Amino acid sequence: MIRLRNLSLQRGIKPLFEQVNLTIHAGQKIGIIGVNGCGKSSLFTLLLNQLHQDSGDIDLPTNLVIAHVAQTISMETKPAIEYVLDGDQVLRKIQSELIIAQKNHDGMREANLHAQFDEIDGYTAEARAAQLMYGLGFEPQEHTKPVNEFSGGWRIRLNLAQTLICRSDLLLLDEPSNHLDLDAVLWLENWLRQYSGTLLLISHDRDFLDNVIDSIAHIEQQTINLYTGNYEDFELQYAEKLALQQASYQKQQREIKHIQNYVERFRYKATKAKQAQSRIKALARMEKIAPAHVNSPFHFQFKLPVNSPHQLLTLDKVDIGYEQTLILKQVNLQITAGSRIGLLGANGAGKSTLIKVLARLLNTQQGECIFAEELKIGYFAQHQLEQLDENSSPLEHLRRLEPPATEQVMRNFLGGFNFIGDMAVNLIKPFSGGEKARLALALLIWQQPNLLLLDEPTNHLDLEMRHALTLALSDYTGALILVSHDRHLLRTTTEQLLLVANGGVTQYDGDLSDYRQWLLDQKSQKNSQHKNQKLQKQVKIQQRERSRNLQNRLKNLEKQLDQLTDKKAKIEAQLSDPKLYDSPENVQQYVKKQANVTKQLQQVEEDWLEIIEELESL
Repeated sequence: MIRLRNLSLQRGIKPLFEQVNLTIHAGQKIGIIGVNGCGKSSLFTLLLNQLHQDSGDIDLPTNLVIAHVAQTISMETKPAIEYVLDGDQVLRKIQSELIIAQKNHDGMREANLHAQFDEIDGYTAEARAAQLMYGLGFEPQEHTKPVNEFSGGWRIRLNLAQTLICRSDLLLLDEPSNHLDLDAVLWLENWLRQYSGTLLLISHDRDFLDNVIDSIAHIEQQTINLYTGNYEDFELQYAEKLALQQASYQKQQREIKHIQNYVERFRYKATKAKQAQSRIKALARMEKIAPAHVNSPFHFQFKLPVNSPHQLLTLDKVDIGYEQTLILKQVNLQITAGSRIGLLGANGAGKSTLIKVLARLLNTQQGECIFAEELKIGYFAQHQLEQLDENSSPLEHLRRLEPPATEQVMRNFLGGFNFIGDMAVNLIKPFSGGEKARLALALLIWQQPNLLLLDEPTNHLDLEMRHALTLALSDYTGALILVSHDRHLLRTTTEQLLLVANGGVTQYDGDLSDYRQWLLDQKSQKNSQHKNQKLQKQVKIQQRERSRNLQNRLKNLEKQLDQLTDKKAKIEAQLSDPKLYDSPENVQQYVKKQANVTKQLQQVEEDWLEIIEELESL
């Protein structure tokens, strides 16, 4: 059990927590939510003892093992799988002690350590590490690749794998899905559901929270309120709480009416396709939870595109790739006004590459691309954040796009993205990743595109901003192509799914639940192809290691047998000496010694026989 008792914390002049009381029970899985800057990450640093509260107490169980993902990017040259295994500190401790015992020729110590190694399943550690890496998207051939040869995003995945392999009692995860694609997010969900320890999870992915956690800790107004259930349950409970506040009632009703319009708009467009039906259900559900976001600082919408030709873009038998590398072949795609497409596929399958072709940032290798003359593209990708001018303000960025707009109009627009007051005219250099992502989206929306290309737009965005973006995209009248690991955003804003896989782009007729099953089937097929070869190799390695360890233990036992046999012979020689019987006390002592040595000898012989049998079975 973990307890915060009357805890207060202030960072600089900003109070984060004031007299907070919170109890976390062993095995609980809690989602930590709240607006950016409310203290979510500071709570983690408190638990890690890297930050100290101003007053109050934190009660942690003794010997609590806490695991958290390192935020620094490693420059290690060791193989990736060895870097991951470093997260298992118990394993590494025994391995290092074994090396010392072998150097010191300490047979007894070595035998004990091998027994401990067996107890912690040390012989399967490499296989477990490989499974973690595979789940997070690493190919088998990458396991021996040096850490420093991976990109920054993949090294963060290695940090995550290192954290997951740790034998922890408490797992702290701060936005673990930010650097993952949808495939890896789905895998991580399953892993976390099976995690037996206590989990504290900071995430802005509502589906991820819904599928993993059993409680919500909401940080608001310098306190932490605990709600039972997943994020959907929290929204309903919080909405009921806000509904009691009369001052918010009318605003809530406007929000509900706004969402009802969305539901009505798409209800009659629905086809028999599963994804269209699931979208209507998701929008209908949003009506119930609207009041939970009544106090959101984000309120914006897309203006009508200036021009919207029916046929926006056509790809005809297009091959896509880089130089001599072909990634997608014979791609046929038509994008018309009002198309709402979600792209599915594993990391590296070619989703972002396809979007770059559509954005006219990458030439095709073969085939024909037809772009409408009045096509106006709004493209968002993570590198857009890097292209922002850090020595300019949000207002200056906006002014460069359309100088004739009045300052008040631009300020009003930026206010919908919570760039209010001085923040609209301050330099963006010290802005957080989330603030820069909001600005990049604002600049894109301002330009009134008739085709939106969004590649992971929700990275760095908090729950409230994601909710506002979902509403805005639902009401957007132009065409949309979306790549996102945020399933809620995909489900509520797209009507058609395309699968980018096996070097092609095909229509996907299922919904996201079907896609989860498709992924499982794909992984199962892939596993079966490599399973026999990999298992045979792994079994041979384990057998050799096991055999070597058993032979070492056998040598130690044989030494003990020789020593004990010699000792017993000497005792029996003493007992056969008639002079010994002059002293009954000496006789009694030697008889006891004989019994003890005989018992030890019997135990060692039994251990010796067990090892012989195990060696024969190997």
